[in-house]
Amino acid sequence: MHTEASSRGKHWLWLLVIPFIAVLWVPFYNRTEPSWLGFPFFYWYQLVWVLITAVLTAWVYLKTAPGDETNGGQS
Repeated sequence: MHTEASSRGKHWLWLLVIPFIAVLWVPFYNRTEPSWLGFPFFYWYQLVWVLITAVLTAWVYLKTAPGDETNGGQS
């Protein structure tokens, strides 16, 4: 049975594709310059995406988590 509540916020899940593509496409970040704090681009690019992915995952969870509709989806 497909209800509006079960499909609530499913479009937010598309945000999780962004970090997947950003880290999967290795030729984009397979270089050493520019370095940052002594780290080659290859390493700090991936580290930054770990942080971005954590924020995006939390955001998507908050937007798609089941909960009371009256308080913005918070449990």
